[in-house]
Amino acid sequence: MNYRKFIEVLKSNSLKPVYLFYGEEFYLIDELVNRVKDAYIDDRFETLNYSVLEGKELSFDRLMNACETLPFMADKKIVVIRDFPLFKGKDDELEGFAGDKNRKRLAKYIESLEDYICLIFVEKTSKIRRNNFLYKAIGRAGDVVELKRLRGVELDRWVERQFKEQNKRISRGDIGHFIDKMSYFDANQERNLYDLENEIIKISNHTSDDEVNREIMDLVMIDSLEMNIFNLLDSISRRDGGRAIRLFNEMYMSNEPVLIILHMIVRQFRNMLHIRSLKANGYMDKDIRGKVKLSQYEYSKVSGQCNNFSMAQLEGALFHCLEADKDIKTSSIDERLALEILIAKLCFDT
Repeated sequence: MNYRKFIEVLKSNSLKPVYLFYGEEFYLIDELVNRVKDAYIDDRFETLNYSVLEGKELSFDRLMNACETLPFMADKKIVVIRDFPLFKGKDDELEGFAGDKNRKRLAKYIESLEDYICLIFVEKTSKIRRNNFLYKAIGRAGDVVELKRLRGVELDRWVERQFKEQNKRISRGDIGHFIDKMSYFDANQERNLYDLENEIIKISNHTSDDEVNREIMDLVMIDSLEMNIFNLLDSISRRDGGRAIRLFNEMYMSNEPVLIILHMIVRQFRNMLHIRSLKANGYMDKDIRGKVKLSQYEYSKVSGQCNNFSMAQLEGALFHCLEADKDIKTSSIDERLALEILIAKLCFDT
């Protein structure tokens, strides 16, 4: 089950006795927990009808006590269990849950929960063992809800709603610009909707205008490392050594680790080489993007940059990068100087 389907369940008042909320989008996990709470829990009786337990400290008796106390002046009692080691196969870390006998006991209990209870397990990770006995028991007695990152129209609408809550309008084109600048889909950045929400509030507070545009965004938002790397590679591809060195030094003075910068330069040159190779073999852009697994924005950037290099030049650039990595790790050369030398080579020796 996904986010949208669970919202439909909530609206139809057909909540099951047990759920697992898990995934990489923490914001959506917290939102669903709060929606369940708001739908069923009266603030006056919250302490009686709503409990949050830490999974690492949980015992079977404590779980039963939380679930078997009847709700007070309400139809439902909500019990939330956060970060339960059993989903990661670590039953030996919890007293009373180790061994086949105790696992079967827990699974049987989960499958016999009464309708007045809603037990919600919360795991803020996508690394869940789906063959786990507890995962399967929850699937039989209730449902598993995976909260992935929003994409496409859903993400655009979410951004638009957040700006609207700040009494701001934003065009569809500028929504795309905002998402690109936030690097929401970059696995190296670990961005989530909380980061986007914070940036939306910051941008909205910066202007008294009713509409937010990309000029305001560019003024307020600090460029992500990924955007800075794109700009650096743009300068290198145009052989603008002066600007490339300046951009690198701005990143360095912002305390970006040199080896991370180097890693991302290598990643982009590998992407360029891959794209160049596929183009040489007759692949079309839409097929290439699927093979290199880049977003539309990232692909358009990298594809444009690779047109300024031959295959031999890209191979030479990767060789220079490996040399720089070796120099930094095995010699006494200053890492900042090593990157400046590398950038000069990439601009003028490839």
